[in-house]
Amino acid sequence: MIDIFTTGGTIDKVYFDALSEYQIGATALPDMLQENNVFVAHRVTQLMRKDSLELTDADRAAIRDAVAASDVDKILVTHGTDTMVDTARVLSGIAGKTIVLTGAMQPASLRISDAQFNVGFALAATQTLPHGVYIAMNGEVFDPANTHKDRLAHRFVRDQ
Repeated sequence: MIDIFTTGGTIDKVYFDALSEYQIGATALPDMLQENNVFVAHRVTQLMRKDSLELTDADRAAIRDAVAASDVDKILVTHGTDTMVDTARVLSGIAGKTIVLTGAMQPASLRISDAQFNVGFALAATQTLPHGVYIAMNGEVFDPANTHKDRLAHRFVRDQ
């Protein structure tokens, strides 16, 4: 069983009409997993609908509490990319679990999005990596202790 906690971020952004900006809607994860024939046992819990730049210390504590309270040792967290590393570092003290954070640079609702690939890759990582906290983005696994988002390159990189 994999617990999937969603927090919002670009992966769950949607356009409501041609004149609106993106807003974070209901999580796309259940539909995405069903459409891609994901049969691994999982449960999806939407913790919040926030852009990661709006997450507070209290939000990160709520994420940590949910992950720590889970009765399974495999956890996937979908999260906005701008502060994903910050949240991963808050989760780093939780022992006995494999915790993988992922997200998307483009909303899952768009035809051209990295969301489905990233979620699939993160699901595989969650099932195969040893206990610890990881970021799984665009085909790479990162240690949040030495990783940052390169906003200009639109990707995560290891610190030098």
